Amino acid sequence: MQAHKKKYSAVFIGAGAAGIFAANRYAALSSGGSILVLERSQDPLSKLKISGGGRCNVTNSCFDIRELAKNYPRGHRELIGPFSVFQPSDMIEWLRSRGVELKTEEGGRVFPVTDSSQTIIDCLLDEANDLGVSINYNSSVKEIKHEKDGGFFIRLQDGEVLCAEAIMLATGSGGDGYRLAASLGHRVITPIPSLFTFNIPKFSLRDLSGVSVEDVVISLPKLKIKQRGPLLITHWGFSGPAALKLSAWGARDLHDMSYLTTCVIDWIPEVSEKKLRILLEEKSVCCPKKSLSNSPIVNSIPKKLWETLLSLSGVDIALRWNDVSKKAKERILQRLKYDSHRISGKTVFKQEFVTCGGVDLSEVNFKSMESKKVPGLFFGGEILDIDGITGGFNFQAAWTTGYIAGSAMSSAGDSL
Repeated sequence: MQAHKKKYSAVFIGAGAAGIFAANRYAALSSGGSILVLERSQDPLSKLKISGGGRCNVTNSCFDIRELAKNYPRGHRELIGPFSVFQPSDMIEWLRSRGVELKTEEGGRVFPVTDSSQTIIDCLLDEANDLGVSINYNSSVKEIKHEKDGGFFIRLQDGEVLCAEAIMLATGSGGDGYRLAASLGHRVITPIPSLFTFNIPKFSLRDLSGVSVEDVVISLPKLKIKQRGPLLITHWGFSGPAALKLSAWGARDLHDMSYLTTCVIDWIPEVSEKKLRILLEEKSVCCPKKSLSNSPIVNSIPKKLWETLLSLSGVDIALRWNDVSKKAKERILQRLKYDSHRISGKTVFKQEFVTCGGVDLSEVNFKSMESKKVPGLFFGGEILDIDGITGGFNFQAAWTTGYIAGSAMSSAGDSL
């Protein structure tokens, strides 16, 4: 390989959340040396920019480490140790100490009070600038060679060659990072979408697009998994937190099934089947003259949804409660508690595109985020086979792994 042109103490490949945060941490601890971040595009922190509809769901206010780890379908065991070093409360304090005020919304989602992702981006890039971190844009890496006596040669697509004592791959879920990791001897688990909505052809609730129900249970009986939370009805199927969380936990199995299976909705999980039977009988006594349309069984279901579910049960919404037969009541119960829909396909959740798959976690030391195969090679963020459910958890995994990698790389550099 040709002689290098420039030498760096550390090179971070990928200017996303993990890469920038790791580079900043390295620079904050380093007593000297040159630090470079390579970014293939013109825009750093691009995923941060679009997160939360442009508001940036920077983390989650779940501060119990073991509870926090439960929000990661892949990586929950491996992240317990790293979270004991740097968790959401640490990230919140890191931002606040740099003048970024935050707020917590439903589900523990943490946002800047400005409701602008640019606030977070500016904070991270200003920190990088203050610490002397260089960022080279439009810099794609063609290959990386690990030298037997230590250090790395990095050849860029334009032919330039760099030399680094340590490198970090933080390329997110893009193909370049996986290719580079594989070329250095790492096993890469095939990446597939993790957060997505469910497509339902000939959707019986299509006319209710935009209706949201705050508390449902959506399950995939074949996979024996379920999630509880808000559900959004769309013109193509189901979205919202409950559906997205379910997609994350079932991602690998759903992919293997070609996204063809049945989901079941319990529209009133707060009411047991036994209690619902009692309520249906009580309606005939307490509201005999009222129409079903104007006297829903519970108030948590939107009126349009209630009427649609009645119609799908084969029950006239204009009927009065004392005219509803036992068979009709049973059909209503089945529709409310076991509303079945056939899934055929998915739609990727654009605001928070996440994949499962990536570098095999068994090949990474989570005390340092260093490769177990290649000394001096570190990983962070979504290039790893780690993914969280929606709610700021994926960014927290990036902050945590970036923090640990940057710290370890600095310590390794000081010992050289």
